[in-house]
Amino acid sequence: MYQGPGRVSLALLQGNIPPVLRVSVLRLPVEQSAGAKSLSPSLKSLYCHSACVENPKITPVASKAAPASGSVGSRNVCSMGSSSSRLYSALAQTLSGGPTAQEGALEQDLGQEPERCDPDQLQRECQEVLRQRPPRTQRCFTSPRGPAPQGLSPGQPIRVMQWNILAQALGEGKDSFVRCPLEALNWAERKYLILEEILTYRPDILCLQEVDHYYDTFQPVLQSLGYHGTFCPKPWSPCLDLERNNGPDGCALFFRRERFQLEHSASVRLAAALLKTNQVAIIQTLRCRATGRALCVAVTHLKARSGWERLRSAQGSDLLRYLQTASGGRQGVPLLVCGDFNAEPSEDVYRRFAASGLELDSAYTRLSPDGAEPPYTTWKIRPSGESCHTLDYIWFSRLAFRVESLLELPTAEQIGPDRLPSYNYPSDHLSLICDFSLLDPAQPGEQS
Repeated sequence: MYQGPGRVSLALLQGNIPPVLRVSVLRLPVEQSAGAKSLSPSLKSLYCHSACVENPKITPVASKAAPASGSVGSRNVCSMGSSSSRLYSALAQTLSGGPTAQEGALEQDLGQEPERCDPDQLQRECQEVLRQRPPRTQRCFTSPRGPAPQGLSPGQPIRVMQWNILAQALGEGKDSFVRCPLEALNWAERKYLILEEILTYRPDILCLQEVDHYYDTFQPVLQSLGYHGTFCPKPWSPCLDLERNNGPDGCALFFRRERFQLEHSASVRLAAALLKTNQVAIIQTLRCRATGRALCVAVTHLKARSGWERLRSAQGSDLLRYLQTASGGRQGVPLLVCGDFNAEPSEDVYRRFAASGLELDSAYTRLSPDGAEPPYTTWKIRPSGESCHTLDYIWFSRLAFRVESLLELPTAEQIGPDRLPSYNYPSDHLSLICDFSLLDPAQPGEQS
């Protein structure tokens, strides 16, 4: 039966992938497989990358993006459409021993436009799958007060979404959300909640952490929605410690192809005291197709848990060095830095970003009259007790961007007494969304 573009993405989400995609039968080059010839472009792309892992004679597509000047360029590693933990474990071991920053790079560049999906149709299909779940919380955008400066670049604002989506293996295993029923974490439905959240706000730039279903869910579905994606796994992901896993979790960065083109990309392992750590970052230079302006976007996920403050500070310093090189410094390419920093605003790593010579501000301080961060971006209950913290941030170059609007955070009453995750919210972290306008380089930027 023919499946239209929307149905193709839904089939991917439901796991209705033809048998030719299974690793056990991926023994022949794509052109020799009769099954592959009948696949839609989206599924054929998955097949090509899966076959590349199983059959080393197949040559992966090379990235078209040149390495960034003065920074480490990304090295392409063939994507994996399988959920085989054996393959992922072997890859993670390879990455953990590499001497250079690009060892963590896994960039998707399929070389052809996929069959496009209608986002409205896909959103309706998500809602239909989730019809038995409680209604999702309605969140509103708010605009910071203050007159608009002169010299705004033409065109629509740039919508940026930051979200730790909760690795599936960790949610069902190590994270121990004692007030969240395991049924609410069932991937067969939770993935629809995640995708529905993305489709509701439709960001131009999407920065994700704890992604452990990149190749079988997020890459093919978001690619069909017009996004370019890059994934960088943690070399020693805690997901691999669990018997039921889908490979390592990591950071992912997506952007709309119709709005931006990729100029440079680097995936790095962050260091502390000259030693590589388990935390990673993706740094990309994008060029706006409408205005020709360049901007540098980064996503990261720093070391978790109390007692590791000094390590987080060192990782932040290392990331700032990469950003200094990639952006060209204070008067260089504008910066957008998203991440789960696992650090409250009182920590040293936060102060380092706020006081860096890159003139960075945290977008969500614009929600408060006194310039404070929101009271929480994550709220959960574990066996050790209730945990309510501000750990997630969207940093921006205040000399180059103006904050136009921010997605408000839900109230404690809206979140509910059992906190996060829940039947109506898929992660223990809240998504952050900000609309930015680029300022004319000749005009003074927005000040704190």
